[in-house]
Amino acid sequence: MTAIRCRSWVKRLLVLLLFSALFGCLGSIETASGDQALLTLRQQTIMQYTRQGRLDSVTREKIFAAADATALQALISKLDDAHLNTLPVDGRVCMEKLKEMVALGKRFSGSPGMDQQRKMLMKYFKGLGATVVQQSFNARNPLTRQPVESVKMTNLIVQWHPERQNRVLICAHYDTRPFPDNDPLVANRKGLFVGANDGASGVAVLCGLAPHMGKLEGKFGVDFVLFDGEELVYDNDRDPFFLGSTHFAREYASLPPTYRYSAGILLDMVGDANLQIYQEMNSRRFAPKLIQQFWAIARRINVKEFHAQIRHEVRDDHLPLNKIAKIPTIDIIDFDYPSPRHRKTYWHTTEDTVDKCSAVSLAHVGCVTLAWLKSIQ
Repeated sequence: MTAIRCRSWVKRLLVLLLFSALFGCLGSIETASGDQALLTLRQQTIMQYTRQGRLDSVTREKIFAAADATALQALISKLDDAHLNTLPVDGRVCMEKLKEMVALGKRFSGSPGMDQQRKMLMKYFKGLGATVVQQSFNARNPLTRQPVESVKMTNLIVQWHPERQNRVLICAHYDTRPFPDNDPLVANRKGLFVGANDGASGVAVLCGLAPHMGKLEGKFGVDFVLFDGEELVYDNDRDPFFLGSTHFAREYASLPPTYRYSAGILLDMVGDANLQIYQEMNSRRFAPKLIQQFWAIARRINVKEFHAQIRHEVRDDHLPLNKIAKIPTIDIIDFDYPSPRHRKTYWHTTEDTVDKCSAVSLAHVGCVTLAWLKSIQ
């Protein structure tokens, strides 16, 4: 028993020393600042910057020199802005578009918000020189048992260099869940779900990539595909998922276009401020070479949030693309929202809001995607 206790004490001491090295002496911080908000923000910032590989000694000193939470928040904004200036994909553009989508409110399939969003995105991509094709279809309204009642859905196919017969696709769903049915408060489950991360973030990265596509040289053309009806779901045990991607995959398989897709990248839930992207099990099963390529690119350009281990098996829009269309497609998703360390999740809750997302996270995912596109040309 004595030896076990000693080892336990040594472990606790090592943990305290590590914590002190990262955050300083906890008691002295609280005494000096008297500000719990400052302490919390300081800890969050150091952990976030450590995950991103951005915490050097100078940055750490600046973080600890902030007198209060307001001063620290101003410093974070300044540091993030300076970091964004070094990246090829503009995270501020991504965040601006994410905010524009969220400001529309509910954007589930067939809703007025979805119609407004579709028009806004079409105008944006066309303004940058893309050819935009609307792929519309009807799906049964899950709220009725009558087959004659349907919801009109529209996938957007945003084509860059449409003359190139060898193509890849980068895709995301742009609809939101009708309600935040996973909210811990039952009273909120029929409330407003804006889907800042789950619904807007993948599209926001596509918006940040768009200015680079016209200049993309090489043999591959690129299609951004925005799927409707990923989750027009009111009952998980009754309503089908992936309506847009299933329709797209069936059309591609049954009416083959002259061009072919050699690979696909699905972006879903990639805006989390605490971004940590692990390899997804189905992605590794269906497209092992592609997932190795993508993570190797992340490692090469020093994006630290990509971890080369499997953590989740996710059912998502990549399944119809792999199974029906036979397009090797991987899912880039951070399903631990906000963090693997938290039991609480923002997924499908009223907490999935803009303040939980980060321009840096969006930019980092965009940078890896852009670097991969350039590597295959």
